[in-house]
Amino acid sequence: MRAGNMPRQRVFLIRHGETAWTLSGQHTGTTDIPLTENGRWSAQRLSSLFFGVELELVLTSPLQRARETCRLAGLGDGARIDRDLLEWNYGEFEGLTTEEIRSRAPKWVLFVDGCPGGESPCEVGARVDRVIARVRERRGDAALFAHGHFFRVFAARWLGLPVQSGRHFLLDPATVSILSDYHGIPAIERWNAGLC
Repeated sequence: MRAGNMPRQRVFLIRHGETAWTLSGQHTGTTDIPLTENGRWSAQRLSSLFFGVELELVLTSPLQRARETCRLAGLGDGARIDRDLLEWNYGEFEGLTTEEIRSRAPKWVLFVDGCPGGESPCEVGARVDRVIARVRERRGDAALFAHGHFFRVFAARWLGLPVQSGRHFLLDPATVSILSDYHGIPAIERWNAGLC
């Protein structure tokens, strides 16, 4: 936590740009697919957010959609790949839409049930908690490039909420969210912000 008049740490969460499966609504966990042309264009526009921002830490998921978003946003040179930033492993539900999954499991909720053959909410929460610990060890601002469901869990855990609370945070592609604190209390400064 920050003491006295030290500046607050900000953590920029940048969800990767659009992919073909973003458009189709398919769950894209470990499948390593590229950005669409629109996804690349949106990622390039993110670079304006970081003019004059000093980042002490830049981490990216190893998947190409996150790495490419990081590079196009102008932060690729200083970024480190962190496997803990991978998207939720959807197991048997990889590549399926929510409607297709619910035809098999009508009451399925990812943040509560996890995925058969994939990750449980507890496993994703453990990865998120490790990243949060690494970020909080630093004093300066950080930028993380990753995925929608991962960041929804990240927001919940940043606030001290259970993984299941991630279902309440909607997140679009190529958006920026900023987490910080309010008088030492973890807070969301901005959520799901796109560029106009």
